[in-house]
Amino acid sequence: MPKVKTKSGAKKRFKLTGTGKIKRKNAFKNHILTKKETKQKRNLTKTSIVNKSDEKNIKRMI
Repeated sequence: MPKVKTKSGAKKRFKLTGTGKIKRKNAFKNHILTKKETKQKRNLTKTSIVNKSDEKNIKRMI
């Protein structure tokens, strides 16, 4: 069976950590920022870990 190609969109959006978890950027930080609180915008800057239920699909894409 041939290898699965890397999805270039996923390659740009996700990074693997040393322990094998997947890091992602938070949504809602692109536009319409004037109505969002400063605290909310600051917290959206940080990276998050992908949910356990999505890990299998994303690892297949990477």
